[in-house]
Amino acid sequence: MNGLPADVEAYGRSPEFNEDTLPAALRRQHNTKAGTWALIHVLEGLLTYRIYDPPSEELLEPGKPGIVRPQQLHEVEPATTPMRMFVEFYSAKST
Repeated sequence: MNGLPADVEAYGRSPEFNEDTLPAALRRQHNTKAGTWALIHVLEGLLTYRIYDPPSEELLEPGKPGIVRPQQLHEVEPATTPMRMFVEFYSAKST
């Protein structure tokens, strides 16, 4: 499932953001909490996705989500306009 562990399930998602509404908090270093994975979905355009440990940078586009591991420092930045995206959050499946 898009490179996520098999034992996680979606529990929420962010609103949809564009190049103008993408919050400053997502444009600078931040992380997910312990036990939370995320998929960054691009609906239109390109989004630069930077990971700080290990350092990497990639362009996300529709059909190519970015995977965020628990507590992984990362940031995103619009690479084109228009751009639309949202984040889907995952945690361990309830038993």
